[in-house]
Amino acid sequence: VQLQASGGGLAQAGGSLRLSCAASGGTFDSYVVGWFRQAPGKEREFVAGIGWSGITTYKADSVKSRFDISRDNAKKAVYLHMNKLKPEDTAVYYCAVDLSPRLGGVRDPREYDYWGQGTQVTVSS
Repeated sequence: VQLQASGGGLAQAGGSLRLSCAASGGTFDSYVVGWFRQAPGKEREFVAGIGWSGITTYKADSVKSRFDISRDNAKKAVYLHMNKLKPEDTAVYYCAVDLSPRLGGVRDPREYDYWGQGTQVTVSS
């Protein structure tokens, strides 16, 4: 499975961005997909995740009211819709797939098997 994250860039506080994660190979519609981010000097942290059907979603408390995650299995793509951006959202954002999800594992980066290359999001105040 190969993943390509895109859509990052520079945004002002309060603005919006949509990140895309395009997959190739594998049976995409059976995978859990997660978005993580890593700011300089910090550990990689969970942002959002989505189950194979797109019905079940998970979000970190820090983004719960501002970000949404969706997927289009026909296009083998997952999207992170980021609204009301804050400077603290500045990070490199990564998408990843979990081939064998376990209950409660969606927030753990160690559960994920393949990672995209990351896309930089910078939010100015």
